[in-house]
Amino acid sequence: MTNSEPNAEHGLLDTVKDLGQKIIGEIEEIGGALTGDPLTQAEGQFNADVARLREEAEDSLNKETDGTDSPAGGKW
Repeated sequence: MTNSEPNAEHGLLDTVKDLGQKIIGEIEEIGGALTGDPLTQAEGQFNADVARLREEAEDSLNKETDGTDSPAGGKW
């Protein structure tokens, strides 16, 4: 077992958590719209937005550590 395997598992776990939070948020948002409850709808939108931001941050962090987001493949 190499040191990168736990990080990959951790990244997968975060991805699954983000997806779950996004799904729950979208369900809350739809439920709030259907029932006319603006608080539930807003809470759902908030949860979905937080999940999207976490995904973007995770992607950005992965690009930085892989060196794919910097010139010359991470070599300065």
